[in-house]
Amino acid sequence: MADMAEMSGREPSDPTAGTHGAAGTGAGSGTACPVAIRRALAAHTTLTLAYVDEDGPQACAVLYATGGTTASSSPAPDHAPDSAPGHGPDLGSGPALYFVTATTTRHGRALAEPDARVAFTVQRDGQEWGELTGIQGRGRCRILAGAERAAGWRVYTERFPFVEQSDRLRDALERTTLWELRPDWLRLIDNGQGFGHKEEWQRPEGQPLS
Repeated sequence: MADMAEMSGREPSDPTAGTHGAAGTGAGSGTACPVAIRRALAAHTTLTLAYVDEDGPQACAVLYATGGTTASSSPAPDHAPDSAPGHGPDLGSGPALYFVTATTTRHGRALAEPDARVAFTVQRDGQEWGELTGIQGRGRCRILAGAERAAGWRVYTERFPFVEQSDRLRDALERTTLWELRPDWLRLIDNGQGFGHKEEWQRPEGQPLS
């Protein structure tokens, strides 16, 4: 995904972020997260999460589920159910990603710090340049509890039904912290639509996370 960042030609902080080059068109900041980005997030299950702690930068891989998805590998529908976590009526708040990790891990401790921010990438292995596609993003993570955890857990186990099929695995993960990652900036790279094609979304400043 480092190559994808180079292909973009702009950094997210650029005032023109949210628009696209000659190879791409789509919605920018202040609009609902583009369907193509939500579909790409729903089509994958592993993200690489980057963070910084007192020892410096680090990255880890986690399995994730995004609100409104199922265990099917088919693309997400254009309009996810309003009741699905992360895909309520106000899609301008963007998607929500759910993952499980203990707060005793290095990344768990870092994510639990106040105002901690993360960057992440999502992509499939074994791609070729002509069809290269993937997601870059930035955002914040938070621990879920109570009803929010129950709703996020349903999304997670729908995406990974094998969790509920194993008593041992289910019991272990139910005792582990469930996190919500809310992106505030997303970029889709899709060379299948044209070399360097990209779509971006940015959460409007001051937009609540839910």
